[in-house]
Amino acid sequence: MKKFVIAACILSVSFLQAQDIEPKFEKAGDLVKATYFYEDGTIKEQGFFKDKKLTGTWTSFDMKGNKTTIAHYEAGKKVGKWFMWKEDGLKEIDYKDNTIASVQTWKEETKLAVK
Repeated sequence: MKKFVIAACILSVSFLQAQDIEPKFEKAGDLVKATYFYEDGTIKEQGFFKDKKLTGTWTSFDMKGNKTTIAHYEAGKKVGKWFMWKEDGLKEIDYKDNTIASVQTWKEETKLAVK
């Protein structure tokens, strides 16, 4: 009986691990497009690799499909403006030389003047 319980536990663990959705990698010219998924199959993150380093735009999503982050990389280094949506508003982070150069927080009540 003891062996049966151990075997059942091992099978159930391996079955649960088989439920994980593997990332999807697609060739796109000299880049590799990567898509990572939540357990329910919705997209968690998408972006590109070049020479096994993060490159270009990477976008992250919450489980409802809303964008949570837009990030930019060059040869694995953080560059340019990143945008992060949080409950309290939008954060705009500017990277220079792989370090944070500035951070701007936009609250929902922030007014934008249009000319």
